[in-house]
Amino acid sequence: MSTNFQLNLDKTIETLQREEQVPTLLLHSCCAPCSSYVIEYLSVFFQITVFYYNPNIYPDEEYFKRVKEQQEFIRRFPAKHAVRFLEGEFDKAAFYAMAKGLEQEREGGARCFGCYELRLRKTAEEARKGQFDYFTTTLSISPMKNAEKLNEIGQRLAEEYELHYLFSDFKKRNGYQRSVELSKEYGMYRQDYCGCIYSMQERQRQKEEKRG
Repeated sequence: MSTNFQLNLDKTIETLQREEQVPTLLLHSCCAPCSSYVIEYLSVFFQITVFYYNPNIYPDEEYFKRVKEQQEFIRRFPAKHAVRFLEGEFDKAAFYAMAKGLEQEREGGARCFGCYELRLRKTAEEARKGQFDYFTTTLSISPMKNAEKLNEIGQRLAEEYELHYLFSDFKKRNGYQRSVELSKEYGMYRQDYCGCIYSMQERQRQKEEKRG
């Protein structure tokens, strides 16, 4: 039976409210559209720093476009508690080293799981360095991402780095649909592939197949 990560998050938030705490949260973000609902939701309860670490993005201009979109959304969004921005290193070599031998994997498989861990590990390192109360990622908002695997990796890294991981499945309660609405409301650029060259190539193949 799968874990209800939303219920886990509800309980954490209930405890924080009861104790009148507003802890710090390092929120790994994959892109502005995916972060939109998560920021809207969590900025009521946490002091958020958005950590943009995505060395998987291809090509370079796509990376910089997404960074700018992320910064712009944070600037414009009227969060209850101010949201800060932290950009990680655009370390493409780290992504390709992780993906070596997994280039032919389909989306959602072993390569993607390795990419989850690459980004979450860097987030955990930054969370420990910055003494954040919690860390988590926006990735679970996507219907294409495996929330079970993301939370499994997050929990393991939390134990390794002696941190608190914020369990979540942000696609629940229409989270993904709300992110689409916010993207339209803020006129955000919304990409049609996850980010890496392999996901871009797979998306192109899917388009060609549809054209027949």
